[in-house]
Amino acid sequence: MTRPVHLVACVGQKLPQPARAGHLYQSDWFRKARAYVAAQGGRWFILSALHGLVPPSRLIEPYNVTLGDMTAAERRAWGERVSAQLAEQIGPRTPVVILAGRLYRDPIASWAGSRATVPMEGLGIGQQKAWLARQISEAREREASAAQLDLFRDVHWHGARQED
Repeated sequence: MTRPVHLVACVGQKLPQPARAGHLYQSDWFRKARAYVAAQGGRWFILSALHGLVPPSRLIEPYNVTLGDMTAAERRAWGERVSAQLAEQIGPRTPVVILAGRLYRDPIASWAGSRATVPMEGLGIGQQKAWLARQISEAREREASAAQLDLFRDVHWHGARQED
């Protein structure tokens, strides 16, 4: 199965100088979301109120634009632009995980359709941060367990070969 592509909403708190998008946004929520998507592997993008769909490696300047400040018509136009960008970047059957509030999800809902999941839907910001922290911790535990299993296999394999 294809790994899902993660879409992460931008946040207001940013570095004061240009930076790669994946590191420009500085809120605790965004850092946790970035760690979560990194633990999942696969591609991810940022849903930027100013730039639309942004790969985390793209260098961008700090800005102060939010979808909350836009009119409904401006948000619809943003959604159309982002949907077109998404269609260029993501295959039609690729699953999508959206880590963003309703203002960012609704304008792209027709593009995302049934292939999108919103794991934190309905959670407040504190609950979202707790959910992200739990997911990151579980991913690290799985990674540590896999590393221990690999080490055990290596020791067992090499030990068995030396006995031959």
